[in-house]
Parts: sequence; C-alpha cells; structure tokens
Amino acid sequence: MTIQWFPGHMTRARRQIEDKLKLIDMVIELLDARLPLSSRNPMIDEILQGKPRMIILNKADLADPATTALWVEYFKKQGHEVLPLDAASGYGIKEIPERSKLLLKEKRDKRAAKGMNQRPMRGLIVGIPNVGKSTLINRLAGKSIAATGDRPGVTKGQQWIKVGTEMELLDTPGILWPKFEDQTVGYRLAVTGAIREEILNVEDVAYFGMKYICEYYWKNIAERFELSEPPQDLDNPNDIVEIMEEIGRKRGCLMSGGRIDLEKASKVILREFRAGKMGRISMETP
Repeated sequence: MTIQWFPGHMTRARRQIEDKLKLIDMVIELLDARLPLSSRNPMIDEILQGKPRMIILNKADLADPATTALWVEYFKKQGHEVLPLDAASGYGIKEIPERSKLLLKEKRDKRAAKGMNQRPMRGLIVGIPNVGKSTLINRLAGKSIAATGDRPGVTKGQQWIKVGTEMELLDTPGILWPKFEDQTVGYRLAVTGAIREEILNVEDVAYFGMKYICEYYWKNIAERFELSEPPQDLDNPNDIVEIMEEIGRKRGCLMSGGRIDLEKASKVILREFRAGKMGRISMETP
C-alpha cells in the first residue's frame, strides 16, 4: 500500500505561512515524541527560511523516555532549543515563554539597547496533522480558542492567539508533504494517527505497528494482552498475524463460526497504541 495524503487546504497553508513570515520572531515546531523525524515535514526548513526555532517533542508521555532523551540531544546538536512536553496534560507548557525569551535574547537585547519597549514575542506554531498544535495553544492561552480533535485535519485556517502579555502565537493547519519517498515514514505516521484512517488499509497499518512492537517492546504487549509467546519469525507475516488474531480473540473481535475479525482487531490494536495503553513506546530512534 502506498500512503499519500495532501489535501488542498495544506497547499494553501504553505502559502499562508510564507506570507506571514515577515511578522514572525520565531517558530515553534511540534513533533510527535514517538517519531520525531518521521513527524517532521521535510519542507519546513525550506519554508521557514532560517527563523529561530524551538522544537517541542509533544506526547512525550506516550514515548519511551530513554529514547526521548536521545532525541533531545540529537536536536540540541543541531542548534535548536528542545522541550519534551505533554500538551494534553499541560506538563512542560509553562517553560515555553521563558525558553522563547532565551531563543530571542539577542533580538530582545538589541531592542533594549536602543531604548525600545519590548513588544510581545510573535511565534508561529507548525507541525503535521494531529500532532497537538491546537491543544498546545489552548493550554498556553488558558482557554479553548483553537479547535481540537483526535483526528488529523481539524484546524483549517490561521488565527492569532495571545499568551498572557508576552507572547502571541499564530496557529496554522497541519501540513503533510506531497509524497513520502520512504513508505516506512508513511506507515509510522499512519500508526500514530497523523493520516486519516479512511484512506488506509487498517490491517496493513496495524501489521506494520505490531511487527515493530513485537521486535522492540514485546514485554509491553505481552503484559497488556496476556500473551505468552513472541512470534517465532518477525519476517514471517503469518507469525505477526497470529499475534494480531490472538489479540482479537482476547478483545472479542469474532465473526460467525468463531473466526477472528482481523479488521476489527486491527482497529483495537491501533486505538490502544494511540491511547498509550500498551505503555510508552517510541517508533524510531536517532
């Protein structure tokens, strides 16, 4: 299965971002802490034209903490300010304004040296669909301003949001890129919910996720689903499907004659992964 998804509003969003850059002091780039590189739009560097950037590893509560620490070092070495957080619970949110001041210290010092008053810092929030931009904005603003949802493509337009007296943020729709050169990236994004399920073969996506989890996080799913034996051969599709069927059996995904409804079982697997019910799992390492 080839995964592609580039709705028209995303093309417009890119043009709108480029139009607003002259108003922006800095960029807050949201990545999914479970797959920071796969959730990073390769067009962003080109679009943002070297603006100061803070990288936020959102959904850090769902990611393997040891792997997240490796990602923090990875991005720091690239010269970025990096902050793991969980926008849904608010963990780490309060650090954003102070970290932003550090990122813009040189610019703010120049204004102070000229005797100019400090105006609110203007930040642009970017990220792929369903990475938590609107949730983050609502947390920062202290009220529900941006529309949120557990599916990609909720934010359709741009809006300025005030964060206290020191910051103003511009929310933008999530932008995926036109073509995934590496289909593994597409599958990782599909597993975490960044791509609409309606365009996917849910069994293929669940198979991809289950194969990875069996290899690197077997203990997590063995405990969650009370599984006894890991697959004998990870490269044998039948062995992975057997695990998926066993999960389906335990979750009551049955059809007439006691057969396993693999599509239903696949949806259970993806739903429980995305909700963090399998434990803290990272889908890639630096």
